[in-house]
Amino acid sequence: MAAPSNIEEGQSTYRPPRFNGQYYGWWKTRMHDFIMVEDSQLWNAICDGPFVPTKNLGDPPVAIPKMRKEFNDSDRKAIEKNFHAKKILVCGIGFDEYNRISACHSAKEIWQYLQIAHEGTTQVKQFKLDMLTTEYELFRMQDNEFFQEMHTSSPPSSMSFTPLVKLFQETSWLERS
Repeated sequence: MAAPSNIEEGQSTYRPPRFNGQYYGWWKTRMHDFIMVEDSQLWNAICDGPFVPTKNLGDPPVAIPKMRKEFNDSDRKAIEKNFHAKKILVCGIGFDEYNRISACHSAKEIWQYLQIAHEGTTQVKQFKLDMLTTEYELFRMQDNEFFQEMHTSSPPSSMSFTPLVKLFQETSWLERS
């Protein structure tokens, strides 16, 4: 995964990485690491969605959401994780990206929206993977080219294949079964 040539900010441990609409795969990896270092429970809020405090009522017991006045300190702290994760994500994106996610209510919604907007759905990923596979199968060393030149050059592709690795592994596993 190539780093952007025009990095807008330095590698800060205090500021989330900035996403300006380009190099989503690069930003996604950096943001994941930033959030994990900040607090791994924030990443849980992104993956699992916001915490909803519940209480059990009735016989048999049925879990129902608590009213705000029934929240205890641990409920409040767990709820804050979503807002903290959401704040980090919002602070790490530019104005155009913010307009896309401004209606999202949770960190999970923001992350999923950005992921679909910049990586596509599973079908789009499969199509990109098929195109990339074909491109690599057709990639050959030219007659007047040295091995080192071929090795350092890459096939003419503007796609980053890093987000497709997981899909490729799943697809390969399914084909072997």
